[in-house]
Amino acid sequence: MENRYSTTGKILLATGSIMCIWVGAAVINALSYMNWSVSELIGQYLAATGMIKPLHTMVDFYTHIKGIEYLICVAFFVAFPTFYIYVNKEQKKVQVTKE
Repeated sequence: MENRYSTTGKILLATGSIMCIWVGAAVINALSYMNWSVSELIGQYLAATGMIKPLHTMVDFYTHIKGIEYLICVAFFVAFPTFYIYVNKEQKKVQVTKE
């Protein structure tokens, strides 16, 4: 029974190693294609996956900024009451006794 788990572990390790080598080769190839610029590679990835979009008009820019503003407001409305409760928490008095 133990031999079977050892064989399965070796197969998983070999498969994972091959996948890591493949991913490393793909990243190195992409970096060489982008003239070794990591920021350009990340920018191309974000644009290709739709995470960033070019802003062509003032309305696009304003809509983007308003979305970020709303996210900041929501974060503040969650963080401030939590911080207020933490700061104004009543401290418990502890009595110390000597033995």
